[in-house]
This record gives sequence, structure tokens and C-alpha cells, in this order.
Amino acid sequence: MLPKEYGSYKTVYGYFSTWTKSGLWRDINAALVQRVRAKTKKPKEKGQKKAEFRKKRPTAASLDSQSVKTTQIGGEARGYDGGKKIKGRKRFILVDTLGLLLCVAVLGAHISEQAGAKFLVEQTQANETTKHLTGKLKLVWVDGGYQKIAQWVQGIVDWVWQIVKRSDDTSGFELLPRRWVVERTFGWLNNYRRLSKDYEKTTRSSEAFIYIAHINICLNRL
Repeated sequence: MLPKEYGSYKTVYGYFSTWTKSGLWRDINAALVQRVRAKTKKPKEKGQKKAEFRKKRPTAASLDSQSVKTTQIGGEARGYDGGKKIKGRKRFILVDTLGLLLCVAVLGAHISEQAGAKFLVEQTQANETTKHLTGKLKLVWVDGGYQKIAQWVQGIVDWVWQIVKRSDDTSGFELLPRRWVVERTFGWLNNYRRLSKDYEKTTRSSEAFIYIAHINICLNRL
């Protein structure tokens, strides 16, 4: 169903598959994130005459997950998220303070937040691209569901795992400090129809389309 100017769908899919397996989408994303950061100014501090540009690699980030439905196509890593009442997959993302995507992992929706976060942290160290991009991280904001793995994370990557909890007295929506950034990134990604559900047979393809959507976001910024 591709437009004619794209040529044979087999050729297009051949490139998509090759670049997905080689991690090229991830590498392009990492390069663009650094370029966007380098062109973005920090808020001016008191007494500062001129705002400075951000460093290419972040020192702080946020992590969270989103459960999405899958389709009748089937495929690997499907499960049921009892909390959200969703049958499908769960997207774990790590973003910087601007909401730019640093790393993504797609797992079955039945995977717990703690297990998924552990997997994502391990993924940041699994290849040189994400290891370099996240190499200066010191602080990561997460919600209460990830609290129990704080010591494990510090032992693996030496990140301070800061918990941002909801107030017990608040009902309904509450804008949580720092945590809203990762929620906004999910909102950006949801604007792409290909990501409204998980249409892919493999989690590797799912991750590739998330990177492709974010590449588009970065290019628009540049």
C-alpha cells in the first residue's frame, strides 16, 4: 500500500529490515538527539548575561512505560496488563529533560514495571551507541512502581533513582514534577498513526517504528 514513488514494497521493506537488524534507526536517533540538544539553550540562571547551550549528552532523564493494544496479526511478546486492562505490549522509554528519546524497549504487556525497567537499563549498556548517549547520566526520575530496583540500578549504571510520587490527598489528574516530561513524549509518539496500536509481529520492528517517529520529531526541530 505504499505510494508508487516509493517503488516496490519488497525493496522498501528490505531496507527497513536491514536497517532495523543493524540498529541503524537507533544510531540515527542518537545522532539527532545530540544535535537537537546542542542547538537548544538552557534557561538563563540569575545573574547570567547569556543563556548557554546544552551539552550533547544529558545528565538527567525520566523513565516510564505505556501499555498499547496489539492487533489480530499476532506475533511475539504479547501479554495482558491487569492494571490497565490492556492485551498487547508495553513500551518502556528513557527520555532526557527535553523529552528526547534516549532508549526504548518493547515487551509483553504482562511484564512488570520493575522487570521492564531492568531490561531497558541493560539495553542502554548493550551497544556502544546508547552506552555513549547515556554515559553521563547521573539522575533518573521514575514513579513509585520502580522504587524497589533503585539499588540494583545504582549497582549496574550508578544512576541516582529518584522516586516522584503522587500525593495521597490528590484525586484525579496531577501534574507531577519532572515526570510530566516522559508523559509528554508518549503524547508526541501517539500522534503517529503507526503507533496508535502495536501493528508489528516483532518487538524489534515495534522499537524501530518508535525510533523512526522520534527521528521525524528531531528533524522537525532542526
